[in-house]
Amino acid sequence: MSTTPEATIYVIDDDDAVRQSLEFLLSTAGFKARGFESARDFFEVLADIDSGCVITDVRMPEITGIDLLKKVKDVKPGLPVIVITGHGDVALAVEAMKIGAVDFLEKPFDDDGLVSAVKAALSNAADSGKRQAELGAIKDKLAALSNRERQVLDGLVAGHPNKTIAFDLGISPRTVEIYRANLMTKMAANSLSDLVRMAMVADLMSDSGKTNS
Repeated sequence: MSTTPEATIYVIDDDDAVRQSLEFLLSTAGFKARGFESARDFFEVLADIDSGCVITDVRMPEITGIDLLKKVKDVKPGLPVIVITGHGDVALAVEAMKIGAVDFLEKPFDDDGLVSAVKAALSNAADSGKRQAELGAIKDKLAALSNRERQVLDGLVAGHPNKTIAFDLGISPRTVEIYRANLMTKMAANSLSDLVRMAMVADLMSDSGKTNS
């Protein structure tokens, strides 16, 4: 799978303005962009897709982005999917990554960030060796976290807001913010989505809740 202009990016969003804007952005970045206003329309061509990348809004009428993701993972498990979420939809984003999304972007997202996410999705889908190397690096970073930092990370990956994490751990929301900032630095994460993605790559979900105070 290539990051060259031959790669087709499938954009699914019921908002015409957003969909068309994404198609234009991707086209100017050198990709072939194909838009669909509903998951149902996209499903009509899914079986014929062999490569590329899918970008879908998570909240859509009738068939949601989560349902679309489940269908893609069932029919074309090797096709990378990036979900777009509204601000504060961390729980939905985590659910999407549990199912198999390679990344999520919160609205409003940066144009360069989206293009970079697409290139990374295409590159990672084509290079399993790179993913193994990435996994090793992430595990090393996780091993360097303190007990409390790991607990805060577990809460973030579970989609909990700072206040909930603070209550569960018996600390203040401000302290959670400090641990969160430390996590971003230690894990070399550029955003919350990057942090969650790394945690998912390391399959942190399976270990969530095992760490004690």
